[in-house]
Amino acid sequence: HYILLNAQFLAVVNIIVYAGAIMVLFLFVVMLMNLNVESEPVKNYKLQLIGVVSGGGLLLVLIASVMKLQASQPVQLKVGDDGLIANLGKSLFTNYVLPFEISSVLFLSAIIGAVVIGRKD
Repeated sequence: HYILLNAQFLAVVNIIVYAGAIMVLFLFVVMLMNLNVESEPVKNYKLQLIGVVSGGGLLLVLIASVMKLQASQPVQLKVGDDGLIANLGKSLFTNYVLPFEISSVLFLSAIIGAVVIGRKD
């Protein structure tokens, strides 16, 4: 929906932030899982059958809804001379070059600090 508003930069940043959040969530799940074979619960095949049947039903509903979907008239977008990202780049490297460079040095020092803290002696 940011792309329809001609805000491509916000759309890309939104995708990157949510992808990073999902990766961190997966990392926490993997770290907190107890993968000991001795403590593995007994598998209940009745629950597996219920899961397969409900998953198949959901798949059928999704396929039926996609089949009934009818494409409406395409959306006409206004195309400007420069996109938002081009204007942002021009502004960053002309008017705001000093704060941009200061923030890049700050990020570089944070990366170096993380490497120093995380390194094994």
